[in-house]
Amino acid sequence: MNIQEIINERKKWFEWKNIKPLRTALEKLPQCDTKILNENGIIKIKFNNFEQFQNIKKEIFNTAKLMMPWRKGPFELGDIFIDSEWQSQKKYSILQPHLKNLENKTIADIGCNNGYYMFRLFLDGGKNIVGFDPSPLFKTQFDFINHFAKTEIKFEMLGVEHLPLWKNRFDIILALGILYHRENPIATLKYLKQGLNPNGTLFLDTFFIEHADEVALFPENRYAKMRNIYFIPTIKTLENWAKRAKFTKFEVIAKIKTTTDEQRKTDWIEGESLNNFLNLDTIKSKIH
Repeated sequence: MNIQEIINERKKWFEWKNIKPLRTALEKLPQCDTKILNENGIIKIKFNNFEQFQNIKKEIFNTAKLMMPWRKGPFELGDIFIDSEWQSQKKYSILQPHLKNLENKTIADIGCNNGYYMFRLFLDGGKNIVGFDPSPLFKTQFDFINHFAKTEIKFEMLGVEHLPLWKNRFDIILALGILYHRENPIATLKYLKQGLNPNGTLFLDTFFIEHADEVALFPENRYAKMRNIYFIPTIKTLENWAKRAKFTKFEVIAKIKTTTDEQRKTDWIEGESLNNFLNLDTIKSKIH
């Protein structure tokens, strides 16, 4: 099966019973005179016709609520604030100084979720941006925002394993928070390497453990209540994986502890978040 056949086959996922109502609501949204902007890390959709926005505000709000949970963001449409679980502007602020001359670069975001980072890349000058994520929910959230943003960003319901099949290679690839979800991290890094142009750059964000040895943690079942977590390496192990995948340069640009300032429960998600995943007794004992 070639890449276009895979794309066409996955479009059928929009007919799933939990996705079809979302697509129907999306299709009913009217066209509006809008523009997209960034304000302190919030992706904002400004409505140039305030009266029109007021007339459809309830419809927009209900459609956005129907698409919960909103993991990445934040977004604001008119005065409707989508307070996402992750404050994604914090991570983007780490990457931003390393993202230069984007208008001349081909860019891919692998595991792009609802496209928050792609919208930020677009607003920073990116012209040729493609997102890969197999989730029809995230694709629908992206389409919802892009209905008003009107960008030329592409979103394909594909995974990292499809990168070698993609027609073009990329100058920049973002792979943020996907490596620990993969059973074979070296194979995943090889897919990412195959997706890069010569001298291209991969920005990788992943969990790691503090240790000097070349080891990795492999949870039996869950890690901090999260499913589908496989290998969590030391930084030295991660570097060795990158070498095995034929990367020639490895640089750590930041080591950041995830806190409830960055990830927390809001009215726009369902279920638990980071504060429910932590061992608070252990944290308190360390504080005292």
